[in-house]
Amino acid sequence: MTVDEDSTNQEETNSTGISFSLPSRLFQQHGNKTILHCIDCHAGGEPARVVLSGVNSIPPQYETALQKRNYMMEHLDHFRKLLLLEPRGYPCQNVNFVFAPSNNGNNYQYVIGEQNKIYPLMSGHNTICVATALLECGVIPMISPSTQFTLEAPAGPINITARCHDQKVTSITLQNAPSFVEKLNVTVQVPHGVGDVQCDIAYGGMWYAVVNLSNNASLKHLKLHPDNAAELCRVGEMIKVACREQHPVQHPTVDYPGVDILVFRETPTTTIARNTVVMSNTVLDWDKPETWTAMLDRSPCGTGTCAVMAVLHARGELQVGEPFVHESIVGTQFVGTIVQGTTVSSEEDHRPAIIPQVEGSAYITQYSQVVLDPEDPFPEGYRVADIW
Repeated sequence: MTVDEDSTNQEETNSTGISFSLPSRLFQQHGNKTILHCIDCHAGGEPARVVLSGVNSIPPQYETALQKRNYMMEHLDHFRKLLLLEPRGYPCQNVNFVFAPSNNGNNYQYVIGEQNKIYPLMSGHNTICVATALLECGVIPMISPSTQFTLEAPAGPINITARCHDQKVTSITLQNAPSFVEKLNVTVQVPHGVGDVQCDIAYGGMWYAVVNLSNNASLKHLKLHPDNAAELCRVGEMIKVACREQHPVQHPTVDYPGVDILVFRETPTTTIARNTVVMSNTVLDWDKPETWTAMLDRSPCGTGTCAVMAVLHARGELQVGEPFVHESIVGTQFVGTIVQGTTVSSEEDHRPAIIPQVEGSAYITQYSQVVLDPEDPFPEGYRVADIW
């Protein structure tokens, strides 16, 4: 079950003095209805929709967040489409489906949904938004000056420390699942004039191709600036797909293949490292240039920060306990730290890894009840190639 919903109050009053009633036919307690109670947030500029109720069709045997993720991906993807595609969503929207603690646990669970049917095991900015929404809306009791609790992501338990003041969450520090490097200094041959690109492949909750613009002669014309977003998306998506085709990877303990995301970074000249993360919003077809596109994460990206820290640690450039300030393309910042070293192990594989933590802030932007009229011609949304 999701967090308990209360849809009995159908009266709303606008603070400007205009009263209105919600259409009763959409809120009847019987028939085919979809009502999703949502809290919209952003962390570092990247939006995240937090769904607290309305998804109640997961069989009870799917108890863990990972099991719920796999079930939703296979059977309930229409919820993700409804919330992320037009007319209710837009390319950079994300969604988090929150579930009350299962019979075998005490932690709230969440399933992360992104564009292009991507259900990541972990997302930093989404986690910051989920934690903030649960605290500021009273689902989890807020204790000042610090509230500590655990959320269950598909990647596993995520320890949260929230700094709180005057009923406001001022920052969230999350301790991520282990992050590690799969390959350093691989060459990716990218067609259509891009050329050879050197990158690293690392896992931080998603599989990242980590590309340093300063170290690639073929990419030195690219600068991490909002005005260059279209070209960063075009080239980044091409590199990412080529990397996935030429250097496929698989998580050693979970069925999660890659590469599925890319981070462009520059060699920092100060203590602040700038980056931008390229996320898919369609399926690239090498024969169709109109599909050579993507979108940029507006935030510094939590899992991207963890993947970059894993790379820097493997290169001896970032030590345990050393702060790492990661700045987004719009100037927002997350602060990452390596808590300790660890290993990620399966029966056949043991590899060095890090336990990273990331600190950032989220802000609530909207409370809503998203409804689906049974007669709506777009029950799963749509795309138009002008902005997609």
